[in-house]
Amino acid sequence: MPLSHDDQVTLLKDILNNHQADCCGSVAECEQLERLVKSLMVNTQVDENVKNILQEVYQYSQHGAQTADLDQHISSNQDNLSQWVNNIDQLS
Repeated sequence: MPLSHDDQVTLLKDILNNHQADCCGSVAECEQLERLVKSLMVNTQVDENVKNILQEVYQYSQHGAQTADLDQHISSNQDNLSQWVNNIDQLS
């Protein structure tokens, strides 16, 4: 059963919150973020302002999946992670 729009947004925020709180993550989580963002980007229910944030999250997840030091990548994006979650909360 596919995830609903709301479930996708919730999962996206959960992964971003975990990265922000734990300062660590996995390549699988980055790949999951990529899949979620791709799915949300084609969804007509998603606000254009959220799509701009999703593009940034997609770039973050792509870089994270390819970096040699994922924990450092997450640590260096702490401010972004917090801002993305706050913005998604306000716009969705």
